[in-house]
Formats: sequence, C-alpha cells, structure tokens
Amino acid sequence: MKTLLLTGFEPFLNHPFNPTEYIAHQLNGNVVGSYQVRGKVLPVEYGSSAHELITYYEELRPDAVIMLGLAAGRNRLTPERVAINVNDGPSDNSGEERADKPIIDGGPAAFFSTLPVRKFVNILNKRGIPAELSNTAGAYLCNHVMYSMLHHLEKSKHEIPAGFIHVPPSYELAVNDRSISGWPKETLLYAIEIVIDSLDKTLTGDEQKWKNYMTD
Repeated sequence: MKTLLLTGFEPFLNHPFNPTEYIAHQLNGNVVGSYQVRGKVLPVEYGSSAHELITYYEELRPDAVIMLGLAAGRNRLTPERVAINVNDGPSDNSGEERADKPIIDGGPAAFFSTLPVRKFVNILNKRGIPAELSNTAGAYLCNHVMYSMLHHLEKSKHEIPAGFIHVPPSYELAVNDRSISGWPKETLLYAIEIVIDSLDKTLTGDEQKWKNYMTD
C-alpha cells in the first residue's frame, strides 16, 4: 500500500484552534483510497517547520505529500497552484519575523504544485463542497513549507505528487470572531478524505463534464 504524508499546523496568531491539526491527527494511521495516511503537525515557526517537514519526509519516503494550512479569511477549500521564494507576514509563534527574505537563497523564484489541483477542485465542487484554485499561498508559513518541500523534492529528484491546500476556518474559530463564517470541522475532514481518495483515480463521466464546464 502507498503512503501519504499529511501535515497540518498548530494554532497560531490569535486563532486558538487550527482545523488542520485536527485533520492530521484524525487521519493519522487511516487508510484512505490507495494510501495509508501518516499525519504530522508542524510548528508555526520559520526556524523549524520546514526542517521537521523534510525530516518526516525522509523518514517515511511517502508516495505523496499533502500539506494543509488554515486560511481564516477564505470561505472555501483552495488547493494552491504555486509557492514563491519569499518569507513575509507577521511574527511566527516564536516571535520571529522574516520580512522580504528568501526561503532558499539562490533558489528558483517559484515552484508549481505537483498535485492534480484542478481535479481536486472539480471533485470537491461535484460533491457539494465549495472549492476553487488559488494562485497565492501567501508568504507566511504555509507558503514557506510548500516551497521548501517542493524545493527538496526537485533537489532530490523525487517525482511524487506534492502540494498545499488551504482550508477555511471551523466553527471553533467563529465563536469569538463574528467576521468568520465557520465550517464544521467534520466537513473539512471529509473534504480532505475526498481529496486523498481521488488522488490516484480518474474522473468519472459526470466529473469530466463538470471539469469541462469549469474550464470552458
């Protein structure tokens, strides 16, 4: 059976709960589709997040990597198309700030996800779960780990599906923030199970029609 490394993040900034941490814990050890999932939670720290991610990868040598992160201002699941070679944003959980600094000195300007991101969007929408492609993973820790992982895979010449998906906030985050429209965390979990299950599958006839509709 294939192995999939699934990562989430711990809570950060003013968010007391991170649904991606919940998803990574819930799916750890589960079999979804053709993959056994190994869930890991990363720290929201520039100095250690990418190192821990790559260490997990080298220990597991998985057949696919899906990284998850919270996008508190979004209202749908957004597979990311690209990661850019820059750090920016607020201080991390250790208090460190890296404004306008490259992730990898001398590295390429950007890396494209090697996940079938368009297929993910099509299947999620078909299942009634709002999703759309995103062309920016920001420049905070989510982008940081996405870029670092894709850079490592290119440098190691390991050609596997790898990329990042942002998830919207869950109800736990909406309780104390009226600007947030939360989702049930169980729905977010189900959405990621759909994504993993679809990774090696071809589109059904109906899903192909939806793909054609979305891209026309």
